[in-house]
Amino acid sequence: MLFPASVYSQCRIRFVMGFCLMTVPSAWVLTEGHIGMENQVLGLAEALGLDPTIKRLWPRAPWRFLPPRLWPVPLHAPGPKGDPLAPPWPDLLISCGKRATAPALAIRRASGGRTFAVHISDPRVPPAKFDLLVVAAHDPPRGSNVVVVRGTVHRVTAAKLEAEARQLEPRLKDLPRPLVAVLIGGSNRKHKVRGEAMEQLADQLAALCRGTGAGLLITASRRTGASNEAILRGRLAELPAVIWDGAGDNPYYGYLGLADAIVVSADSVSMVSEACSTGKPVHVVRLATMSRRLEAFHAGLERDGLTRSFSGALQEWRYNPLHDTGRAAAEVAARMTARGFTISGVE
Repeated sequence: MLFPASVYSQCRIRFVMGFCLMTVPSAWVLTEGHIGMENQVLGLAEALGLDPTIKRLWPRAPWRFLPPRLWPVPLHAPGPKGDPLAPPWPDLLISCGKRATAPALAIRRASGGRTFAVHISDPRVPPAKFDLLVVAAHDPPRGSNVVVVRGTVHRVTAAKLEAEARQLEPRLKDLPRPLVAVLIGGSNRKHKVRGEAMEQLADQLAALCRGTGAGLLITASRRTGASNEAILRGRLAELPAVIWDGAGDNPYYGYLGLADAIVVSADSVSMVSEACSTGKPVHVVRLATMSRRLEAFHAGLERDGLTRSFSGALQEWRYNPLHDTGRAAAEVAARMTARGFTISGVE
């Protein structure tokens, strides 16, 4: 017996000739198009065992100039680089970012409430407008449909780190142990990482190599800036340090998998959260002043023994790794199961 094409297109199998078969939800992930947000929505979808359709807004005028709460006809917001938002609507929608709020709610309304809408981060609207919110502990929303996590959900899993490390290890076999993964963010709209701070970090890393024989695996972000990256390269040039040059696939997961310890800049909640999911010692370095919300995030992790400040020396300690993505996925799975769907990816 053949099923209609629409059934296949939404990856849904229902009752056939009296037999109850697995019902797998169709899923979209929706963001403004930034990689940090996309990693969060994909991480949650992957933890559910789903292969979602990726929707990027890249909003056009006038939407990109307006606060999301004032967006007219939000489903028309995607610009030329964005993806169309049109039916058939998904069973599950996972969105992230302020600009994704209005389109996500519009999709939920257009589906007649059939689309289960999950939003990651504070949407700046009442929580009841979504089926489920996943927010960081330093964000204010609370309620019966709010899952509170320590930092961010993400795509890091033990299996992914092991596979990436295995692939990368032959190229890095000559680096000495301990291996230290150094994850560097950089400036944003609220603070600027100046050369003096990067010089201090580079000098600390150089002293660490000379004093302990450690090898360094360094990855910088686009926010680090060319001048700051040049400081790192210059001061670590004669030492056992590999600095990713931006060519080819990002070795980020492989670095996390191979590392014995991690040094991460404090400006990125995502990178700190991912580092804390490994169970390895996570040393946080402050390269610039931080907001009160970010300070509260780091104070909580330090208080609970997950991280320590980096002062140039490695420390050894143990903690229970963060499992925020799994907790959030379990809550989504439970609520989707109540709607008659089967979620098989959650451990």
